[in-house]
Amino acid sequence: MQPTLESPYQKFTKDVLIIGVATVLTALSGVIRLPLFTKMLGAHDYGIWTQAEITVSLVVGFVGLGLPFAITRFLPAKTNKEEIREEFYSAFCLVFLVALGVSIILIVFANFIAGAFFEGATQIVRITGLIILVGSLNLVLLNLLRAFRQMKRYSVFIIADVYAQIGLIVYLILGGHGLFSIMLGVLAIRVLILVVLFILIKLQIGMARPRFLRIKEYLAFGVPTIFGNLANWMVSSGDRYVIAYFLGVTSVGVYSAGYSIGNIVLILSRVLGFVLPPALSKLYDEGRITEVKTHLSYCLKYFLAVAIPFAIGAAILSKPVLTLFSTPEIANEGYFVTSLIAISTLFYGSYSVISHILFMAKKTKIVGLIWVAAAAVNLGLNIVAVPYLGILGAALTTLISYLLAFSVGIYYSFREFKFPIDLYFIIKSVSASAVMALIIWLMQPQSGLATVLTVILGVIIYGVTLFLLRGFKKEEINFFKRLLLR
Repeated sequence: MQPTLESPYQKFTKDVLIIGVATVLTALSGVIRLPLFTKMLGAHDYGIWTQAEITVSLVVGFVGLGLPFAITRFLPAKTNKEEIREEFYSAFCLVFLVALGVSIILIVFANFIAGAFFEGATQIVRITGLIILVGSLNLVLLNLLRAFRQMKRYSVFIIADVYAQIGLIVYLILGGHGLFSIMLGVLAIRVLILVVLFILIKLQIGMARPRFLRIKEYLAFGVPTIFGNLANWMVSSGDRYVIAYFLGVTSVGVYSAGYSIGNIVLILSRVLGFVLPPALSKLYDEGRITEVKTHLSYCLKYFLAVAIPFAIGAAILSKPVLTLFSTPEIANEGYFVTSLIAISTLFYGSYSVISHILFMAKKTKIVGLIWVAAAAVNLGLNIVAVPYLGILGAALTTLISYLLAFSVGIYYSFREFKFPIDLYFIIKSVSASAVMALIIWLMQPQSGLATVLTVILGVIIYGVTLFLLRGFKKEEINFFKRLLLR
C-alpha cells in the first residue's frame, strides 16, 4: 500500500513534522538556558537547578505509574465519550493521589534530602515537590491530547512551557533575583499550564466521577513500562557511574562528550516514538493490521535512511566533529566513543520502531524484561571491561546491550506479527553511504569550517546517490511534495 493524501499516512506524517519541530525547539531551549545559569548565576546554582530538573523527570516518571502512556494506548480508538471520561479521570485521580503523597514526603523530609543531594537548599526541595505534583498532572493531560492526536496543541503547550521559563529566567536574573525566585516562577508557569489544559480537556470531554472500572487493565499495561524505562535509563546513563568509580570524573566528561555526538540521530527515533503509539493503537484496535504494518515499514525505512549514513559517517568524521564541539584533548581520547555509540543508536532506534508491536499487543512485561536483562548485562560488562579497556570498554558494552535489546525485541515482536522490511533499500542506503564515506575520507578536514563543509557535502552526496539509486519510490516523493506544499 502506497501513502496517499486520502490515507492515514498524511495525518501521521504531519504529526511527525509538527512534533519534530517541537522537539528541536525544546532541545534548543536547553542550550539557551545553559549560559544563562552558568554565566549569570554561577556553576553552584546551575548544579542545584540541574539536580532539581533530574529529580522532577525521574520522580514524575514513577508517580505516573505508566498511566499517561496507557492513555495513549487505550483511548485513541474509543468514540464513546462516557467511556473516555471515566477512564481518563480515573487515571488522572490516581496519579494525583500518588503524586500528592510523594510531594508531601519530599516537603516533609526536605531538610534531609537537601542535605544529601542539594547542598542544603531546603526551600528548593520543597518547591521541587510541588513542581512534581503539578508536572505529573500536566503529563496526564498532555497525553490525552496525544491520544487524540492533537499534536499542534500538544506542541504549543510544551514549547510555551520551556520558552516561558526562559523569558522568566531572563527577567528575574536581570532584576537581581536568585534561584529561589526562578523556581517559584517555574512552578507558577506549570500551574498556569495545568489550569489551561484542564479547562481545554473539560470543554472537549466534559467531567465525570472516576469509578476506576478499567484501572487494573491500565496499571497492568503501564506499571511494567516504569521498570523498562528505569532499566533503559541504566543502559544509557548508568555507565557514567562505573566510569567515575574506576577512572574518575574527567573520563566521564570525555565519554559523555563522545556519547552526546554519537546519539544525535535518536532525535528522529524519539519523534517517531512519540507519534507512533496513538496512531498505531487506533489502527490496531480497529483491525487495520495492514495499515499498521505499512506505518511500521515506512518508519523503519526512514529512520534507517538517516541512521545508516550517520553511523558510517561518524566512523570517519567523529574526531574532527568532536574537536569542533569540545576540545582537541577530548576528541583525541573520545572519538571512538562517538563511532561506537552511533552504531549502537542504529540498533536502538530500529528496536524502538519494531517494539511498538509489543506495546500494541499489550506485552509491556516483555518490554520491561528485555530492558532489565540489557541493564544487567550492561552493568556486569561495564564492571569487567572499564578497568581494563577504559571508556572504550563502556562504549563496547553499550553496543552489546543495545544489540541484545534489538535481537530479543525483534524476536518477540515478530512472534506477534511481521511487517515488510525493505532490504533493497538498506543495500542502497549502505551503498550511498559508502560513496559518501570515500569522498569525506579523502577530504580529511582539519579546521572547524572545513569540518562543517565536509558534513554538508557528505549529506548532499549521500542524498544525491540515494536518489540516483532510486532509494525512494516515486509515489513517496510525490506524497512528501504534496504534503509540504499544502
